[in-house]
Amino acid sequence: MSSTLHDATDAHEGATTSSKPLIYYVEDDENIRNLTRYALEHSGFEVIAFHDGNSLLELCMERPPAAVLLDIMLPGIDGIELMKQLRAERKTTYLPIMLLTAKDAEYDKVSGLDAGADDYLAKPFGMMELVSRVNALLRRSTRFAQAQLLQAPTSVRVEKVEKRAAIEVFPDEYRTMVDGRPVTLTRKEFRLLCTLVEQKGRVLTRDILLERVWNLEYPGGTRTVDMHIKTLRQKLREVCPGSESSIETVRGVGYRFRDIAR
Repeated sequence: MSSTLHDATDAHEGATTSSKPLIYYVEDDENIRNLTRYALEHSGFEVIAFHDGNSLLELCMERPPAAVLLDIMLPGIDGIELMKQLRAERKTTYLPIMLLTAKDAEYDKVSGLDAGADDYLAKPFGMMELVSRVNALLRRSTRFAQAQLLQAPTSVRVEKVEKRAAIEVFPDEYRTMVDGRPVTLTRKEFRLLCTLVEQKGRVLTRDILLERVWNLEYPGGTRTVDMHIKTLRQKLREVCPGSESSIETVRGVGYRFRDIAR
């Protein structure tokens, strides 16, 4: 049996009675994989490690973990494509994902985050920093899950209120309508619009939006939020010209959602 199969099988067999946070880790370099797995396990995590992503997807459907760590450069399907497939599945849509990669350019980081990653750590990285980042990732995930539960009753209220406006959002159905016509949004665009609608009338800064939508502190110098606002407005305008003005720019501060009467 290969070391990869040992990694996945041994951890899976002993996982059923464990109360430790379960981490799935994909890395094709055996030395890095073993070292990282060792560091995580000795920091209180249960780890199932993979050489490639083929087995990861199947096991995620069977038993979703607390978080997934993905190397980008992998044999066969790469980490970005793996992440997109996980995001496309209802069961793993909100699964916390961290990219671990040798690429360290700002463009690569922003591209990874915009593709759906919740965090990004460039190689070579220290094991103490990795453990700290994983803990932070899980804390943000827990806060997001709690917020979703707290907002469940609000989602119904928002849906009813927004029927008097040009834009309707249905969080539980992952659906957006403008004047009765559907709008096709990406996962991040939908979460961004929901966040603005739920906080209707309030100005939300870029760092608040990035924390709530991307679960990250705002990395200075990037325009992630601005770019998503721009594409969101374009899609709203294509369906109903003028509806994009419901998302107001508060110069020097952030963005605010306001109602537009039908």
